[in-house]
Amino acid sequence: MTSFAVHPFLTGFAVTFGVTLVLFLVSWLVALAVGRYNVVDTLWGLSFAAIGATSFIWSAGHGVPAWRRVLVLVLVVVWALRLATYIGLRSRGKGEDPRYDALLGEGTGAARALRALGIVFVLQAVIAWFVSLPVQAAMYVRTGPVALAVVGTLVWAVGLFFEAVGDQQMARFKADPANTGTVMDRGLWRYTRHPNYFGDATVWVGLWLIAAEHWIGLLTVGSPVLMTWFLFFKSGKPLLEKNLSSSRPGYAEYVARTSGWFPLPPKA
Repeated sequence: MTSFAVHPFLTGFAVTFGVTLVLFLVSWLVALAVGRYNVVDTLWGLSFAAIGATSFIWSAGHGVPAWRRVLVLVLVVVWALRLATYIGLRSRGKGEDPRYDALLGEGTGAARALRALGIVFVLQAVIAWFVSLPVQAAMYVRTGPVALAVVGTLVWAVGLFFEAVGDQQMARFKADPANTGTVMDRGLWRYTRHPNYFGDATVWVGLWLIAAEHWIGLLTVGSPVLMTWFLFFKSGKPLLEKNLSSSRPGYAEYVARTSGWFPLPPKA
């Protein structure tokens, strides 16, 4: 028996991709019914839980140790459900996200709905499936150095801590009317301007380390790289800082003294 269940891994590719596309198609229909496309933000997290569960089921009976499959499933589901719950509660009772209005441009009706299907829902489905590749690969590793699984789990835990605690601290900060118009520079936000984004990327580095116990899993390194690129260079950090720089007095000083990514002591 080889150290990696290659055939079920490859067939599982098609299965998870199909599941992901169906989920995002259903969410598009839900978005049309409720009149806002930002429902996809909540589905983003849930889609990883679905991919993890599908891979867990598909990898059964192929000689993969049960502890490894259960470990990977628990890690991805815990991360996914926390993120989906947080985003769902944050957007409850609010209208459309301005990002999607800007992305889709003017117009209404079928043409705009089809644009949303392509550049919001299908695109996010493909990205979610690609980012999830370490989770899928880790489900089919039959043998390997257990040390990497331990290290990966610890890295995942560090990432989840920064992401969850950072989100909670920001939510409490925004809930206090006394903080209106001020800059959040407390707690984890004192050491990095984006503890939640840093944590998100770190979670996926941890999951990749677990998959990297086999060389096929090692090849999925593009997934955490892509996640980090989106958060650091594309849709996360740049857009948020551009908005805050123009709307929050004192944000330039905060930027000057606080690390933009990796947590570090603030500069004097």
